[in-house]
Amino acid sequence: MADLRELSRLLQELDEQMITCMRCGMCQAVCPLYAETGKETDVARGKIVLLERLSQNLLKDPKGVKQRLENCLLCGSCAAACPSGVKVLDLFLKARAIINGYLGLPPAKKAMFRLLLTRPALFNQLLFAASKLQGIFTRQASDFLGSSCARIESGPLKDRHFMPLARTPWHKQVPEINEPAGSDEVKVAFFPGCLVDKVFPDVAGSVCKSLRHHQIKIYMPATQSCCGIPALSAGDTGSFVQLVRQNLALFSGAEYQFLVTPCATCTATIKKIWPMMAEYFPPQEQEKIHRIAARTMDITQFLAENVPLPPQTQSVGGGTVITYHDPCHLKKSLNVHTQPRALIRSNPDYAFVEMDEADRCCGMGGSFGLQHYDLSKKVGDRKLHNIIQSKAVVVSTACPACMLQIIDMLSKSNSQIQVMHAVQIYAQNLPSK
Repeated sequence: MADLRELSRLLQELDEQMITCMRCGMCQAVCPLYAETGKETDVARGKIVLLERLSQNLLKDPKGVKQRLENCLLCGSCAAACPSGVKVLDLFLKARAIINGYLGLPPAKKAMFRLLLTRPALFNQLLFAASKLQGIFTRQASDFLGSSCARIESGPLKDRHFMPLARTPWHKQVPEINEPAGSDEVKVAFFPGCLVDKVFPDVAGSVCKSLRHHQIKIYMPATQSCCGIPALSAGDTGSFVQLVRQNLALFSGAEYQFLVTPCATCTATIKKIWPMMAEYFPPQEQEKIHRIAARTMDITQFLAENVPLPPQTQSVGGGTVITYHDPCHLKKSLNVHTQPRALIRSNPDYAFVEMDEADRCCGMGGSFGLQHYDLSKKVGDRKLHNIIQSKAVVVSTACPACMLQIIDMLSKSNSQIQVMHAVQIYAQNLPSK
């Protein structure tokens, strides 16, 4: 059970943050879950009402409070639309920490976060071993997309089409990089993120190809840890703190101008959530967190704003029709949306078209997609419809989690539409060295 004084402090902090909510209902208009369920408890306004009575509800129905708090994609649509500037994601993440501190984590999650995720070397070894055995439990679902599905229809993957673990993850292909940089050269730290490392290593290859094409030096330390958002989203503040500390040890002492990542969620976590949770760290570590956060950029933003891109012209004769899905954590949390489009348009082999509702959530929501797949799929089906209606043959995005969700939807509909990261589109047209 959590220390009651700490719970009291967190509750007071939540109370102070909730004062600005006007109950205007703008969050209701943009919430992808509310659009599917029509339940007030699924929208930010309803959850804020719940939080206002959190100290009472903790005693009356703590499991009910937990369930309602976790019924959220954490997409940030509500915060982006809020006229009062309520920091909704901050509220919900801290509320989850309170409720899980009160109830305790389920044993399976505790084991996942504290025994595996916080031990990156062991985590890498186990998933590498799993990649060699996955064929026993899965079978090919779509030859075109390379997706798989479970052989036995049971467990959390029974209804899904998913990308298998890469046979050779990025950290096996390239364990570490530390290229020397001259005084007039730019050097960046590269944070691939778990999904790029273990499922989409070609995305990491495209990042390095793009950086080297522009003579940008790379620092990528070995055995990087998760950014911490899975643990924090589940309310495990202790594991989150441990993961941040592991990454601080790798990145805080190195010389580089920017930290780049091809994962929208990792970018938002390092740039926004690490500083938000800095109060859990001593002053010296807080300073390191803020210094790293200030230098963190999504790879699409970094390239679009720091290197000369080719002219943005539509391909003569049409070209391959491509559309783009805005990851929530990029557009809504970081206001990054023109930059990935600039990368895509710089490749003359493609003809870019906008899909309807390009910035509407795809429905993934991290662990939400595992726990509430029925709702996740309903949100995803709307995104699928918009992709198909665009007539594109390639859909691009800048988030590996969104790539997983979109591949799932496309695979199950037997659609012949390719899914690629925006940096892959950009790197395609660069000469190989």
